[in-house]
Amino acid sequence: MSKFTADQIQQLNENLKTPQEVLKWSLDNLHPRIALASSFGAEDVVVIDMMMKINPKSRIFTLDTGRLNQETYDVMDEIRKKYDINIEVMFPDQNEVEQMVRVNGLNLFYNSPGNRKLCCGIRKVHPLNRMLSTLDGWITGLRADQTEVRLKANKIEIDEQHNGIIKINPIIEWTWEQTWDYIKKNNIPYNKLHDNGFPSIGCEPCTRAIKPGEPLRAGRWWWESDSQKECGLHADHGK
Repeated sequence: MSKFTADQIQQLNENLKTPQEVLKWSLDNLHPRIALASSFGAEDVVVIDMMMKINPKSRIFTLDTGRLNQETYDVMDEIRKKYDINIEVMFPDQNEVEQMVRVNGLNLFYNSPGNRKLCCGIRKVHPLNRMLSTLDGWITGLRADQTEVRLKANKIEIDEQHNGIIKINPIIEWTWEQTWDYIKKNNIPYNKLHDNGFPSIGCEPCTRAIKPGEPLRAGRWWWESDSQKECGLHADHGK
């Protein structure tokens, strides 16, 4: 059950203009029961920098699926050292992973959309849900131009998918160019895969570099034809 009414949330969305204003309200009102869910992509490191400047004790957690790129671990460590923070790492349930791999194989996700969603569910969604069940709010690095689903997201939302906790999307209105401008101006460590044609980075076997002219998320689950691919971490705002 949300602590805030839909009217209060609407008013906050109208009154809080900048990402920093959104984050300051969130951290002032919900810390320590609010945390950033970070995969350490470009958007997330921007939000981390903003959060640390507002409250150096802000909480950050990440989902280690066991299939990440080494470059992702490298930037995690760089961020941890730069801001002197403790990153709360969530792992999938050992028994669930073992059972899934025994039945379906290690590379099950290539075989069908259902298998891919099963893998995302066990390695990402279940650990996320475990963390969110302990929080009153969570922060993301979502941007509206990433997918059609995300176009409908607001800066502050009531997350019905997770027991009505508050979901904060501080840079939802930003462009890819604004994101990189902030990274360069503030000298923030970032995932080096971004320099090699990877605008969106997930698990190593499920992400490729994009080709010129492709959408920013075309490299995610690249073998599937659905243009609006999600892993289940973020609800369909159209419903």
